[in-house]
Amino acid sequence: MLVNKSASLPGNTGQLATSGRWALMLVTSLFFMWGLSYGLLDVLNKHFQETLHVTKAQSGLLQAAYFGAYFLVALPAGLFMDRKGYKAGILVGLCLYAVGALLFVPAASANSFALFLLALFVIASGLGCLETAANPYATVLGDPAGAERRLNLAQSFNGLGQFIGPMIGGTLFFSATQAQGSGQESVKMTYVVIAGLVLVIAFLFSRTRLPDIRESGDAPGEAPRGLWQHRHFVGGVVAQFFYVAAQVGVGAFFINYATEHWHNVSNQSASYLLSVAMISFMVGRFFSTWLMGRVAATTLLMLYALVNIVLCGLVVLSIENVSVIALVAVFFFMSIMFPTIFALGVKNMGVHTKRASSFMIMAIVGGAIMPYFMGALADHYHTAISYLLPMACFAVVFMYGLSQRRAQKAGH
Repeated sequence: MLVNKSASLPGNTGQLATSGRWALMLVTSLFFMWGLSYGLLDVLNKHFQETLHVTKAQSGLLQAAYFGAYFLVALPAGLFMDRKGYKAGILVGLCLYAVGALLFVPAASANSFALFLLALFVIASGLGCLETAANPYATVLGDPAGAERRLNLAQSFNGLGQFIGPMIGGTLFFSATQAQGSGQESVKMTYVVIAGLVLVIAFLFSRTRLPDIRESGDAPGEAPRGLWQHRHFVGGVVAQFFYVAAQVGVGAFFINYATEHWHNVSNQSASYLLSVAMISFMVGRFFSTWLMGRVAATTLLMLYALVNIVLCGLVVLSIENVSVIALVAVFFFMSIMFPTIFALGVKNMGVHTKRASSFMIMAIVGGAIMPYFMGALADHYHTAISYLLPMACFAVVFMYGLSQRRAQKAGH
């Protein structure tokens, strides 16, 4: 388990509660910032198809660079935080985020797809550090019994960022003024502003004393087990890989799908529709966080995955308008999956918590792989058929939710 060392100090309770709340607020701001970055990514996917004339499969390389960075960075970030602590990891992540955002300036000036990929890789390297730190940190800032609800609440602000991202991208990247020239000026300015905001957050973290959270071993009398001997963790890594693959794939070609299956919808209007989907995602997180007070997290995960299997089936059927609405609804039922799988996977991991968190973040590499294959299917057949792949991924999530529900009922 993880403990707050300062909790053992006499006369410290009120100060601890205050610092814990402020720490959770700051950590929650990180969830918003990487949600904003991800929300812009799906708009860039279609934007670069238009302005840089890349294919759908090639545009999927944006997600490959972005989520591939998570895979490469997560384990080193976990090892770094083992030595230096969560705060140091957060500050390094924020600095990398700012540097990557500023790299959009030379990338936009050169109108180079390769440089944009590099900039996104650096941004995502920073986000990999942030997620490795912030996800487990949010789970332990309070009662362990409420870890899933607490992480879902923090992740709700990630949904807010994902909603705002497509609104910004749709308004600026697809505006009529971008028809002239390379169309990258608004992209450049957007990321310069983001870099400034990230540096402000980094300054706040540098000036804030965060609660000193450390890991203790297994419960008294319990023999310590190796990392990979925890079945709920191993299953969580597998489920997270397939869930993130589904989430990223669903979003990456949303604009393509909407313009193909909703009459007379422009790229800009489809971007706004993506924001509606992100509202659905955000509402799903807030509502489902409340619902977890009444329904077990494992049951909710299982049911939501089952619903998304059905909704993806409707998307594949390509029913005009109806299938687009089904695709929007998929976002609502995806809402709790990442934080719930994460919290279930790292729960009660004791001294293994940081390493377990690193592997859970590494599982995000599923998002690097899926868009390329979905794009290849879309290029050779049509966009709708590519949604068979997320459908299969949700089946894996369903099986994990079912297994954890059975384990909890058995008292394991």
